[in-house]
Amino acid sequence: MSQYTTGEIAKLTGITVRTVQYYDSRGILMPSDFSEGGRRLYNDEDLKKLRIICFMRDLDISINSIAEILEAENSEKIISVMLEQKLAMVEEELAQQEKRRDTLLTIQKEMKHYQNFSVDHLGDIAQQMKNKKQLWKIRATMLAVGIPLEIIEIATFMLGLLKGIWWPYLIGLVLVILGSIFIIWYYDRMVSFICPECHKVFKPGHWESFWANHTPTTRKLHCPGCGHYGFCVETYQPQEEKEDE
Repeated sequence: MSQYTTGEIAKLTGITVRTVQYYDSRGILMPSDFSEGGRRLYNDEDLKKLRIICFMRDLDISINSIAEILEAENSEKIISVMLEQKLAMVEEELAQQEKRRDTLLTIQKEMKHYQNFSVDHLGDIAQQMKNKKQLWKIRATMLAVGIPLEIIEIATFMLGLLKGIWWPYLIGLVLVILGSIFIIWYYDRMVSFICPECHKVFKPGHWESFWANHTPTTRKLHCPGCGHYGFCVETYQPQEEKEDE
Protein backbone atom coordinates (compact mmCIF):
# COMPACT_ATOMS: atom_id res chain seq x y z
CA MET A 1 0.00 0.00 0.00
CA SER A 2 1.33 3.42 -0.91
CA GLN A 3 2.25 5.97 1.70
CA TYR A 4 2.14 9.72 1.33
CA THR A 5 3.61 12.56 3.31
CA THR A 6 1.50 15.56 4.26
CA GLY A 7 2.86 17.50 1.29
CA GLU A 8 2.23 14.65 -1.15
CA ILE A 9 -1.35 13.99 -0.08
CA ALA A 10 -2.07 17.74 -0.15
CA LYS A 11 -0.74 17.97 -3.71
CA LEU A 12 -2.80 14.96 -4.86
CA THR A 13 -6.03 16.55 -3.57
CA GLY A 14 -5.27 20.13 -4.57
CA ILE A 15 -5.28 21.61 -1.08
CA THR A 16 -2.58 23.13 1.13
CA VAL A 17 -0.42 21.35 3.69
CA ARG A 18 -1.89 23.64 6.31
CA THR A 19 -5.40 22.41 5.44
CA VAL A 20 -4.33 18.78 5.84
CA GLN A 21 -2.83 19.63 9.21
CA TYR A 22 -6.05 21.40 10.20
CA TYR A 23 -8.12 18.33 9.34
CA ASP A 24 -5.74 16.31 11.50
CA SER A 25 -6.18 18.70 14.42
CA ARG A 26 -9.96 18.44 14.08
CA GLY A 27 -9.76 14.64 14.15
CA ILE A 28 -11.36 13.97 10.77
CA LEU A 29 -8.17 12.90 8.94
CA MET A 30 -5.50 11.49 11.20
CA PRO A 31 -2.36 9.85 9.73
CA SER A 32 -2.30 6.09 9.60
CA ASP A 33 1.42 5.93 10.41
CA PHE A 34 4.50 7.97 11.27
CA SER A 35 7.99 7.82 9.85
CA GLU A 36 11.04 7.21 12.01
CA GLY A 37 11.56 10.94 12.10
CA GLY A 38 8.00 11.50 13.30
CA ARG A 39 6.55 12.71 9.98
CA ARG A 40 2.90 11.98 9.34
CA LEU A 41 2.23 9.30 6.73
CA TYR A 42 -1.06 8.62 4.93
CA ASN A 43 -2.13 5.55 2.96
CA ASP A 44 -4.54 5.02 0.02
CA GLU A 45 -7.55 4.81 2.34
CA ASP A 46 -6.57 8.13 3.90
CA LEU A 47 -6.28 9.63 0.42
CA LYS A 48 -9.74 8.36 -0.45
CA LYS A 49 -11.13 9.78 2.79
CA LEU A 50 -9.48 13.16 2.16
CA ARG A 51 -11.04 13.35 -1.30
CA ILE A 52 -14.45 12.72 0.28
CA ILE A 53 -13.78 15.45 2.85
CA CYS A 54 -12.77 17.88 0.08
CA PHE A 55 -15.93 17.00 -1.81
CA MET A 56 -18.10 17.72 1.21
CA ARG A 57 -16.26 20.99 1.85
CA ASP A 58 -17.03 21.98 -1.77
CA LEU A 59 -20.69 21.55 -0.81
CA ASP A 60 -20.14 24.04 2.06
CA ILE A 61 -20.64 21.36 4.71
CA SER A 62 -19.11 22.37 8.03
CA ILE A 63 -16.21 20.49 9.61
CA ASN A 64 -18.40 19.43 12.54
CA SER A 65 -21.03 18.02 10.15
CA ILE A 66 -18.35 16.21 8.14
CA ALA A 67 -17.06 14.59 11.32
CA GLU A 68 -20.58 13.44 12.22
CA ILE A 69 -21.22 12.06 8.71
CA LEU A 70 -17.94 10.13 8.66
CA GLU A 71 -18.69 8.62 12.07
CA ALA A 72 -22.24 7.62 11.16
CA GLU A 73 -22.97 3.92 10.50
CA ASN A 74 -24.56 4.72 7.15
CA SER A 75 -21.95 7.29 6.09
CA GLU A 76 -21.52 5.64 2.68
CA LYS A 77 -25.24 5.96 1.93
CA ILE A 78 -25.28 9.59 3.05
CA ILE A 79 -22.29 10.40 0.84
CA SER A 80 -23.88 8.49 -2.06
CA VAL A 81 -27.01 10.64 -1.84
CA MET A 82 -24.86 13.77 -1.66
CA LEU A 83 -22.99 12.63 -4.78
CA GLU A 84 -26.27 12.19 -6.63
CA GLN A 85 -27.38 15.68 -5.61
CA LYS A 86 -24.04 17.17 -6.68
CA LEU A 87 -24.28 15.36 -10.01
CA ALA A 88 -27.78 16.74 -10.56
CA MET A 89 -26.50 20.24 -9.80
CA VAL A 90 -23.62 19.87 -12.25
CA GLU A 91 -25.93 18.55 -14.96
CA GLU A 92 -28.28 21.50 -14.41
CA GLU A 93 -25.35 23.92 -14.65
CA LEU A 94 -24.19 22.23 -17.86
CA ALA A 95 -27.70 22.52 -19.30
CA GLN A 96 -27.77 26.22 -18.42
CA GLN A 97 -24.35 26.74 -19.98
CA GLU A 98 -25.48 24.90 -23.11
CA LYS A 99 -28.56 27.12 -23.24
CA ARG A 100 -26.39 30.24 -22.91
CA ARG A 101 -24.14 28.91 -25.68
CA ASP A 102 -27.12 28.36 -27.96
CA THR A 103 -28.35 31.87 -27.17
CA LEU A 104 -25.00 33.42 -28.08
CA LEU A 105 -24.78 31.39 -31.30
CA THR A 106 -28.32 32.43 -32.22
CA ILE A 107 -27.57 36.10 -31.60
CA GLN A 108 -24.40 35.82 -33.65
CA LYS A 109 -26.32 34.15 -36.49
CA GLU A 110 -29.23 36.60 -36.43
CA MET A 111 -26.89 39.62 -36.43
CA LYS A 112 -25.92 38.65 -39.98
CA HIS A 113 -29.46 39.49 -41.16
CA TYR A 114 -28.94 43.17 -40.29
CA GLN A 115 -26.77 45.24 -42.60
CA ASN A 116 -26.18 48.03 -40.05
CA PHE A 117 -26.43 46.30 -36.71
CA SER A 118 -27.17 48.40 -33.63
CA VAL A 119 -28.08 47.78 -30.00
CA ASP A 120 -31.75 48.33 -30.90
CA HIS A 121 -31.67 45.19 -33.02
CA LEU A 122 -31.04 43.08 -29.91
CA GLY A 123 -34.69 43.56 -29.01
CA ASP A 124 -35.72 42.12 -32.36
CA ILE A 125 -33.39 39.14 -31.90
CA ALA A 126 -34.66 38.58 -28.36
CA GLN A 127 -38.24 38.55 -29.65
CA GLN A 128 -37.34 36.05 -32.34
CA MET A 129 -35.50 33.79 -29.88
CA LYS A 130 -38.45 33.91 -27.49
CA ASN A 131 -40.70 32.65 -30.27
CA LYS A 132 -38.24 30.11 -31.65
CA LYS A 133 -40.13 27.07 -30.33
CA GLN A 134 -43.41 28.32 -31.76
CA LEU A 135 -41.76 28.87 -35.15
CA TRP A 136 -40.43 25.31 -35.11
CA LYS A 137 -43.93 24.04 -34.33
CA ILE A 138 -45.29 26.01 -37.28
CA ARG A 139 -42.69 24.52 -39.62
CA ALA A 140 -43.34 21.04 -38.23
CA THR A 141 -47.08 21.44 -38.90
CA MET A 142 -46.40 22.62 -42.44
CA LEU A 143 -44.13 19.63 -43.06
CA ALA A 144 -46.67 17.26 -41.53
CA VAL A 145 -49.19 18.44 -44.10
CA GLY A 146 -46.85 18.97 -47.06
CA ILE A 147 -44.82 15.74 -47.04
CA PRO A 148 -47.80 13.31 -47.17
CA LEU A 149 -49.35 15.39 -49.96
CA GLU A 150 -46.09 15.27 -51.90
CA ILE A 151 -45.97 11.49 -51.49
CA ILE A 152 -49.58 11.18 -52.68
CA GLU A 153 -48.87 13.34 -55.73
CA ILE A 154 -45.78 11.33 -56.75
CA ALA A 155 -47.41 7.95 -56.07
CA THR A 156 -50.57 8.71 -58.03
CA PHE A 157 -48.56 10.20 -60.91
CA MET A 158 -46.43 7.04 -61.12
CA LEU A 159 -49.62 4.97 -61.03
CA GLY A 160 -50.90 6.96 -64.00
CA LEU A 161 -47.69 6.46 -65.96
CA LEU A 162 -47.37 2.75 -65.25
CA LYS A 163 -51.02 1.64 -65.23
CA GLY A 164 -52.72 4.37 -67.19
CA ILE A 165 -55.08 5.06 -64.27
CA TRP A 166 -55.20 8.83 -63.88
CA TRP A 167 -58.24 9.48 -61.69
CA PRO A 168 -56.27 8.94 -58.42
CA TYR A 169 -53.76 11.53 -59.64
CA LEU A 170 -56.52 14.05 -60.30
CA ILE A 171 -57.92 13.51 -56.81
CA GLY A 172 -54.41 13.75 -55.37
CA LEU A 173 -53.82 16.97 -57.31
CA VAL A 174 -56.94 18.50 -55.78
CA LEU A 175 -55.72 17.47 -52.31
CA VAL A 176 -52.29 18.99 -53.03
CA ILE A 177 -53.87 22.28 -54.09
CA LEU A 178 -56.11 22.37 -51.02
CA GLY A 179 -53.19 21.43 -48.78
CA SER A 180 -50.99 24.13 -50.32
CA ILE A 181 -53.71 26.71 -49.74
CA PHE A 182 -53.96 25.61 -46.12
CA ILE A 183 -50.19 25.80 -45.64
CA ILE A 184 -50.06 29.34 -47.09
CA TRP A 185 -53.06 30.44 -45.00
CA TYR A 186 -51.64 28.87 -41.86
CA TYR A 187 -48.21 30.43 -42.33
CA ASP A 188 -49.65 33.89 -43.03
CA ARG A 189 -51.91 33.65 -40.02
CA MET A 190 -49.24 32.52 -37.53
CA VAL A 191 -46.18 34.49 -38.65
CA SER A 192 -45.31 38.19 -38.68
CA PHE A 193 -42.12 40.02 -39.60
CA ILE A 194 -39.85 42.54 -37.85
CA CYS A 195 -38.50 45.48 -39.85
CA PRO A 196 -34.74 45.83 -39.20
CA GLU A 197 -34.95 49.60 -39.63
CA CYS A 198 -37.89 50.78 -37.49
CA HIS A 199 -38.45 47.48 -35.57
CA LYS A 200 -42.15 47.46 -36.41
CA VAL A 201 -43.84 44.05 -36.28
CA PHE A 202 -46.16 43.69 -39.25
CA LYS A 203 -48.01 41.21 -41.42
CA PRO A 204 -47.41 41.62 -45.16
CA GLY A 205 -50.02 41.04 -47.83
CA HIS A 206 -50.61 37.42 -48.82
CA TRP A 207 -49.31 37.78 -52.35
CA GLU A 208 -46.31 39.88 -51.34
CA SER A 209 -45.33 37.27 -48.75
CA PHE A 210 -45.88 34.41 -51.22
CA TRP A 211 -43.72 35.85 -54.00
CA ALA A 212 -41.07 37.46 -51.79
CA ASN A 213 -37.45 36.42 -52.02
CA HIS A 214 -36.64 34.66 -48.76
CA THR A 215 -34.25 32.73 -46.57
CA PRO A 216 -35.30 30.19 -43.88
CA THR A 217 -35.86 33.02 -41.37
CA THR A 218 -36.32 36.22 -43.42
CA ARG A 219 -38.36 37.60 -46.33
CA LYS A 220 -37.75 40.62 -48.55
CA LEU A 221 -40.75 42.82 -47.83
CA HIS A 222 -42.00 46.40 -47.70
CA CYS A 223 -42.37 47.73 -44.15
CA PRO A 224 -45.67 49.61 -43.74
CA GLY A 225 -44.13 51.66 -40.92
CA CYS A 226 -41.04 53.26 -42.48
CA GLY A 227 -41.30 52.12 -46.08
CA HIS A 228 -38.06 50.14 -45.92
CA TYR A 229 -37.77 47.40 -48.55
CA GLY A 230 -35.46 44.58 -47.64
CA PHE A 231 -35.12 41.38 -45.66
CA CYS A 232 -37.35 41.38 -42.58
CA VAL A 233 -36.98 38.85 -39.78
CA GLU A 234 -39.61 36.18 -39.24
CA THR A 235 -41.28 36.03 -35.81
CA TYR A 236 -44.20 34.18 -34.26
CA GLN A 237 -47.37 36.26 -33.89
CA PRO A 238 -50.80 34.77 -34.58
CA GLN A 239 -53.43 36.86 -36.33
CA GLU A 240 -55.53 37.08 -33.14
CA GLU A 241 -52.65 38.65 -31.20
CA LYS A 242 -52.04 41.19 -33.94
CA GLU A 243 -55.69 42.16 -34.02
CA ASP A 244 -55.72 42.71 -30.23
CA GLU A 245 -52.88 45.24 -30.36
